[in-house]
Amino acid sequence: MRIILFTGKGGVGKTSLAAATGVRLAQLGHRTLVMSIDPAHSLADCFDFNTDLFHLETSDPLQINDKLSILELNIQREIKRHWQEISSYVSSVLRTTGISGVEAEELAILPGMEELSAMMYINQYRREHRYDAIVLDAAPTAESLRFISMPTTLDWYMKHIFPFQRNLLRAVRPIANRVAPFELPTDNYFVNIRNLFEKLEGIGEIMEDPRTTSVRLVTNPEKMVLRETQRAFVYFSLHGLTVDTVIVNRVLPAEVMDTWFDEWHRSQENVLQEIDEYFSPVPVKRIPLFAHEVLGKDRLQELAKVLYPADEDPLAVTRTDKPYTFEKRDGIYEIRVLMPFAVKGEIGLFKKGDELVVEIGTLRRHIGLPRSMAMLRPSRAKLDNGVLIVEMQEGQ
Repeated sequence: MRIILFTGKGGVGKTSLAAATGVRLAQLGHRTLVMSIDPAHSLADCFDFNTDLFHLETSDPLQINDKLSILELNIQREIKRHWQEISSYVSSVLRTTGISGVEAEELAILPGMEELSAMMYINQYRREHRYDAIVLDAAPTAESLRFISMPTTLDWYMKHIFPFQRNLLRAVRPIANRVAPFELPTDNYFVNIRNLFEKLEGIGEIMEDPRTTSVRLVTNPEKMVLRETQRAFVYFSLHGLTVDTVIVNRVLPAEVMDTWFDEWHRSQENVLQEIDEYFSPVPVKRIPLFAHEVLGKDRLQELAKVLYPADEDPLAVTRTDKPYTFEKRDGIYEIRVLMPFAVKGEIGLFKKGDELVVEIGTLRRHIGLPRSMAMLRPSRAKLDNGVLIVEMQEGQ
């Protein structure tokens, strides 16, 4: 099973591109599910369906045809199915502070519940071999980063905190409940957490396997949108996920000749050039601004033809190597940059804001730095079997 994750700044058009990808995959004969994990769901709207279909008391996907289904996660329904003990306890604690019942139930929807619910479905469908492909219409960038970091965070909690916390509360609960202003969680609360963790077993490895999971970053040819896309690229790399395509959506077509758009053309061309330089060698696709809103299956098919021309299969594994990785060895920060076609020679390194720019001959790479390394400066570099290793240290 392949997982294709579409993410980007809110409003860039990732839902339309995810839906069009699902339509194309179904046309090619792949059993496909398009799943929205964005709290502000618009997947049903994209297909121009009645959204009431998603408010039925079921968690089953809505079948479009024999190869294509769509699913919008309903967090209230998921709480009843997966999070009942946890949500009930949080609600009871909130009510002791004077918060009303309805408000307490709303506040008991904790960050991460929706993302973890989505991962449970992905794991379930993978075990059942129900689909050949799952296309994820992810939340805007910040929430998507939380989504991909959840397995690692939960695994650490279960190994280091959960056993201690559960045993401690088991010992002190009878006494503490007599004096505390609210009751401590029962053991059913911890059983609920354990059951959730078991349903997620193995999902971290799946998300980090480039032959299974690919990230497709969606952006617009605008400087403010590009900056968030660059940050997302850095953090997906940090978390071990492979970005196999950057999609620039809503590019103003060249045939739009009205002088009112001259400045837009110049601005977009500058940003497009910056995108090509920054994300190289990751492929960049340009999708034009359509003359109409992309709604309904016919227009999604039209978009799919532009996004995947000729016989291109969206499931093809086109990248397995990460463009760069960040490591810390013996207290020294290192950046390892994949440069398979570079030859040894003079290496140029310089900082540009929170980017490291690397030059070898005519090759240039722009590398966004995580916050832990943004204040460091390059001190040494070497080229070893097509991998450039750059050491970073604090500036003198």
